[in-house]
Amino acid sequence: MELSKQFPLQNNNSFNVKSICPAIYFPKTLADLEQLPDLSSYNFYILGDGTNTLFVEQQAPIIIKPEFSGIDILETPERYIVSVGAGEYWHGLVCFCLENGIYGLENLALIPGSVGAAPVQNIGAYGVEFSNFCSHVKWFEFTSQTIKTLSKDECQFSYRNSIFKQDLYNKGIIVEVVFDFPKAWQANLSYAGLSTLDKNSTAKQIMDKVISLRKSKLPDPIKIPNAGSFFKNPVVSEQQFSLLQKMYPNLPFYLQSKGQVKLAAGWLIEQAGLKGYRKNDVGVHEHQALVLVNYKSNNGENIVALAKYVQQKVLTKFNILISPEVRMVTKQGEQDFADLIIDYKCD
Repeated sequence: MELSKQFPLQNNNSFNVKSICPAIYFPKTLADLEQLPDLSSYNFYILGDGTNTLFVEQQAPIIIKPEFSGIDILETPERYIVSVGAGEYWHGLVCFCLENGIYGLENLALIPGSVGAAPVQNIGAYGVEFSNFCSHVKWFEFTSQTIKTLSKDECQFSYRNSIFKQDLYNKGIIVEVVFDFPKAWQANLSYAGLSTLDKNSTAKQIMDKVISLRKSKLPDPIKIPNAGSFFKNPVVSEQQFSLLQKMYPNLPFYLQSKGQVKLAAGWLIEQAGLKGYRKNDVGVHEHQALVLVNYKSNNGENIVALAKYVQQKVLTKFNILISPEVRMVTKQGEQDFADLIIDYKCD
């Protein structure tokens, strides 16, 4: 198995901040996984493509970067079962499926990151979530040194969450994801931006529209380092929403189950006057307030400081606490954003 020591991570995170890990492992096979040392007494982090990771400090923990590859299709009269290695690129999978007449992921086009990271975060966009098409996930358990199969229900998917971020966190590695796509495909045009499409639009037309929308709203991380949407859209009670709507009639919202309402974090940040805000070589993107960008900073702490500032401004104005969906990693491993003590006096 490939192993590198004192490995620089600047090219392995889309924020392009400098950080060095003492060791990085690149498992590609079951044999590689069995060769991994026992890291239970060490700080470590499992890294995908680094498009949803912020290295907060100059020193990072030990890194495991799975590189399992391959896409296999099993066709039945009514569906396609697609098995995908965790190291495959997500958008590449979306394009592969479309090219092979397998539809369902078109709304999730152009989301950066690896396939193995998708179930961890239960990625979603434009009215579709990863969990909508997940059959099961194959996961290597460290303690037993065996591969377990977790059904969709066992993965405990919820909004930007799963069992892999909770009970199974750092207890194993996702090696393969298996999708179930019905051949009886129906276009999902329910989300804002897609409702202008004709109801008979093809999956290719939907994907093209999604790509166009994402490119118009989100900066290219190669040109301006960023991790896409930095904050999760907050979910509030109907009572709190009713009070807010009276004060802000144009407040965007999305009705949820169990008497809850999802709000647009980007709109809240923009209304707090932070769109285009910039300091210490980092800032809030000038066209999409949900995106924090790195202009020239090598220091992840500057982005954390900005995020703390944005969070406080939104809380002060709306009494709503927005939380990052980006994962924060220090030399001690992944940390809760609330536990990071950073001076965020950005004014």
